Amino acid sequence: MNILLIGEYSRLHNSLKEGLQALGHTVVHLGFQDGFKHYPVELALEKKWDQGWRKKCKVALFKLSGFDISSHLTYRQFVKLQSQCQDFDVVQLINENSFYCQPKTEQKILSYLFAHNKKVFLLSCGDDFINVHYCFANPSYKSAAQPYLAGKISDKAFTGVLKFRQQSFKKLHDYLYQHIQGVIATDMDYHLPLLGHSRYLGLHPNPVNVDQLDFQPLAMQDKIVIFMGINTLSYYKKGLDAFETALAIIEQKYPEQVEICVTTNLPYAEYITQYNKAHIILDQAYAHDQGYNALEAMAKGKVVFTGAEHEFLQYYQLTKAVNCNATANVDQLVEAISYLIEHPAELVAIGERARKFIEKEHHYQQIAGRYVATWQNTTRNLFVGN
Repeated sequence: MNILLIGEYSRLHNSLKEGLQALGHTVVHLGFQDGFKHYPVELALEKKWDQGWRKKCKVALFKLSGFDISSHLTYRQFVKLQSQCQDFDVVQLINENSFYCQPKTEQKILSYLFAHNKKVFLLSCGDDFINVHYCFANPSYKSAAQPYLAGKISDKAFTGVLKFRQQSFKKLHDYLYQHIQGVIATDMDYHLPLLGHSRYLGLHPNPVNVDQLDFQPLAMQDKIVIFMGINTLSYYKKGLDAFETALAIIEQKYPEQVEICVTTNLPYAEYITQYNKAHIILDQAYAHDQGYNALEAMAKGKVVFTGAEHEFLQYYQLTKAVNCNATANVDQLVEAISYLIEHPAELVAIGERARKFIEKEHHYQQIAGRYVATWQNTTRNLFVGN
């Protein structure tokens, strides 16, 4: 098959591309490089007027006229590349707003992709209309809406989520669902809100290239190293404030037994280098399942505090822990981390089970095969409405 992957979140499409290529398919990757993480893409787009004084001018211009210069410049970049974005068997969009444009401009780009390719599929692996609506309608549902509703995140900092509550993005969502073959979820956090939707094609777990991630059994010869990598844009969304408070307590409680490493906004390659020596990784506290940072750490045999709610355990039929379910409750975090420090053999056992779990449920070639089967077996059936 000839496949165009559009967009990138946390190396998802890069890993899928590697799996597809290993199976003999031709893959082209278009999009931005996921901010400071700087993931590779063949057809690169660049966010324009998105920093410094240009961003201030852009905001002022948008308030005065409704014209978004960043969207316009992204569209111009796409036009230059559009001849390379046609005649694919499959196009897959990373998100409902893959190009980060205002809805009208986004729709112009999408209309070209729909008109010049055979099939278009959509991923639910980040904020989108259905997911955001579900999280706000169910405030007890573990999600980033919880710290926002608790007043920890300002409207300005939560713009990327709140935009999906706007009518213009609802219209973009409707347009997409009228033209895509279907939507695929990448973990439980996106699977659960989509259950029962007529366009939902099922859960395809995040593909992980285990061939690039060496498993290292945890050694307990010296201090237990606890690592947390901070992305300031998602600090409260991931519950890192709770992790930091817990770490301060742990550092006082076990000064001779632990070494704590905290980094901020590192590019992907540097981030990986920093966390390679860790035993315990603190990932996120508002999730049911694991994202890429957690999965890759698990593949290396790390013990990761992340989403591992009962829906996740039930779906994968797990009877023994492959990671540690994290919440924003500091006392619970301190208790769970303390237990592992005091029972290092359990650290080793969880790390070994983590690697086996990734090999079984997230192997990049196996997951790529599932995508191919879904793409091939889903026929075009356009409809109006949800």
